[in-house]
Amino acid sequence: MTTIPNPEQLSLTERQRQVVELIALGCSNEEVGERLGISARTAKAHCDVLRQKLGVTRRRQIPAAFRTLTGEDPLACELAPAVAGVGG
Repeated sequence: MTTIPNPEQLSLTERQRQVVELIALGCSNEEVGERLGISARTAKAHCDVLRQKLGVTRRRQIPAAFRTLTGEDPLACELAPAVAGVGG
């Protein structure tokens, strides 16, 4: 059973927010890694942490959980200003 995190206690790093945005755009771990200059394995590790923090079991649930818990659009360009080629 997954626990629903308290939105006030949800703390995501800038990198994690970038990963959320790229997942929302439909990027694979390989594509996330390419765009952020990290390995696909590191991208997967970020996804694993995000799933735990957001209280979901599947990668594809991350953007919806992010929106529900924060009220922010995971595709908003302010989430990942440093991501080249995204949101512009």
